[in-house]
Amino acid sequence: MHTPVTSATSRRRLLQLGAAALPIAALGAALPTVARAATSPSGATLRMPAETYRHVRTFMSWPALSSVWSTQLAGVRNDIARVADMISRYEPVVMLARPEQAADARYACGGGAYHSIQVVEIDIDDLWIRDFGPTFVVAPGAIAGVDTNFNGWGKTGTSYYQAFSNDAAAAATLLTRYGVDRIQASFVGEGGSLETDGQGTLLATVSSLVNSNRNPGKTQEQVEQALKSSLGVDKVIWVPGLAGQDITDAHIDCLARFVSPGQVILDQPGPGANSKWVAVYNETRKALESATDAQGRRLTITELPGPDRRYIRGRGTDFLSSYTNYYTVNGAVLVPQFGDSYADGAAYAILQAKYPSRDIVRVRIDNIAGGGGGIHCATQSQPVVPPAV
Repeated sequence: MHTPVTSATSRRRLLQLGAAALPIAALGAALPTVARAATSPSGATLRMPAETYRHVRTFMSWPALSSVWSTQLAGVRNDIARVADMISRYEPVVMLARPEQAADARYACGGGAYHSIQVVEIDIDDLWIRDFGPTFVVAPGAIAGVDTNFNGWGKTGTSYYQAFSNDAAAAATLLTRYGVDRIQASFVGEGGSLETDGQGTLLATVSSLVNSNRNPGKTQEQVEQALKSSLGVDKVIWVPGLAGQDITDAHIDCLARFVSPGQVILDQPGPGANSKWVAVYNETRKALESATDAQGRRLTITELPGPDRRYIRGRGTDFLSSYTNYYTVNGAVLVPQFGDSYADGAAYAILQAKYPSRDIVRVRIDNIAGGGGGIHCATQSQPVVPPAV
């Protein structure tokens, strides 16, 4: 749910998806209605894995623009360096940075605590690599990166607009650099709008995908087919979300997350939360309670209560006080801490119970949260290639 601080409210080879791939500018109403799922050389369907699946590395992005972050740029860079350092204790980190800012990024990030933090010089605009970076899909012995045709959250011409042309090209550049095949998605969207259990079920909000600012002229059924074919999923569980109230139009990764197949974490707004987000929570819970996953299971829901906004360090309507925007790495879960000691402790305890084999690592990210985002928004994982069979 990240918001530009200065707003009025403060992506090697192209795999075709059943039809000839279209340039990004031509996407939208021209997207194919039906496409077959991408397959590996062996013929196995490439599928989006759960985030809990083992990672090769985490990708991050060095905040580039003072026009977006204004006087908070130094602070948000400190937060990004802190998150990178914590992740490097569990897996390697690759930090994208503009060539002229790479030296500063290397200095700020150091060499990594245990694994490396490698700074790679690629032109980018902002830190939200979850949304503009590639979303990886895997099959036995194979991996590809799905370029979801980032268009700046569809905010051109609105108060939320910020420069995004470099970010829009970053997925393709990154995949070329790492020799990973590229799939151009048959929809427009962002990684933060996609949450999977790794067994064929996807969670998504209607507001962020069935929206004329991403997929004009497309019905929910058509967008769903595009998600299935591009990501190798079998079922989409839709929750309503809320359009127009944040730059993402209510991404799923701030609302509901899979802990494991059949197990969902649901963000519960804390005291002082805006009533519109309380309504979103109620609608999301109702949708999840009535849903079944791709395997026919009913979902077990665990609520993750947000902090009391009277006691958090951050202020402002754009501050994202969602513990649900956590990030799982190899052996750990990184979760924000906001300054409400009771709620911070409760979030720690709930996540430790849900991820008993992982360390729960609390990270201060007040500047990132002040821009309307979180740890998950600022990271993207590259999964290990499953063994060939």
